[in-house]
Amino acid sequence: MSKLQELRKKVLNLSVSDRLLLLQEITNYWLRELRPRPELTPDFVDRMIGIGKTDSIPPNDVEVEAMLEESLV
Repeated sequence: MSKLQELRKKVLNLSVSDRLLLLQEITNYWLRELRPRPELTPDFVDRMIGIGKTDSIPPNDVEVEAMLEESLV
């Protein structure tokens, strides 16, 4: 029996949900492999530093806690 036939037999013995998970994993693998990866320029990190800066002061711990509570509601 060839390896492909053995693999096919093992896959068919899996539950439907496990086969779907396997299919999802294989699909995700190929999407990552086939997706073109952009080339990063040498100054990429330098350009990204400070990208989230604002002129306002950062929130204190109490304000952050309040924001987290609001997002959970």
